[in-house]
Amino acid sequence: MGELESNPEKRIALFQRKEVRRVIHNNEWWFVVVDVVAALTDSVNPTDYFNKVRQRDPELAKGYGQIVHPLLVPTAGGPQKLNCANTEGIFRLIQSIPSPKAEPFKRWLARVGYERIQEIEDPELATKRTRAIYQAKGYSADWIEKRMRSIAIRDELTDEWKKRGVREQREYAILTAEISKATFGLTPTEYAEFKRLKRENLRDHMTDLELIFSMLGEAATTEIARNRDTQGFPQNKQAARSGGKVAGNARRELEKKSGRKVVTSENYLTLTQAAKKVKQMKA
Repeated sequence: MGELESNPEKRIALFQRKEVRRVIHNNEWWFVVVDVVAALTDSVNPTDYFNKVRQRDPELAKGYGQIVHPLLVPTAGGPQKLNCANTEGIFRLIQSIPSPKAEPFKRWLARVGYERIQEIEDPELATKRTRAIYQAKGYSADWIEKRMRSIAIRDELTDEWKKRGVREQREYAILTAEISKATFGLTPTEYAEFKRLKRENLRDHMTDLELIFSMLGEAATTEIARNRDTQGFPQNKQAARSGGKVAGNARRELEKKSGRKVVTSENYLTLTQAAKKVKQMKA
């Protein structure tokens, strides 16, 4: 299996404002099948819809195992194995789904595949496209800058983990949970539930302060791992707890001084959209 990317935004593409999750496997994009079905059909239950498609198409059902493969995909509750298909496989699936969006989706799919080739040749393009995705979703320029910085800090941390013998994706998830628990008092899964998220990316729904303390916890963990020269999973787990504790102490101190909690059940877009409505009412 191809290595899971640490940058979650590279794993999300937008088709007509619908999110389609994807992962790199064997150096090409593989797309989550239920997301493709949802984008094409607007079905409230894309899994059930696709199961019916397979029943109607015996050839598709027969070759399903060759077209679709379970791959680890990041979700709000941590990495999960979801059925995915590459560009060629998605083209075959589209043939069995009657949809007026089929042709636009094919063109979109071809463009996304080409973008992957471009990003391999020029990694800076991936950063520019990530910014464009956030802008299209309605995030402010200030928030995007913080989010991009948080992505860079996360990449630096995961690179450090790789150098120090942390290999399995399960171990990455455990270490991330240690930092989050010490920083916010919640694991990523608990945090996502608190914000009433399902498959959405948790950090995309953080406020400025939540992002800042998340960055502090991960940056502190990287610094501690380097200074202690941690090796292997157990030592890095201790470093993750220590790094998260640095951010957790800072968070509690701010809450004590400000009288307000940093962790909120609201998500960033809800807050900014509400602020815009207030401005419009005052105008």
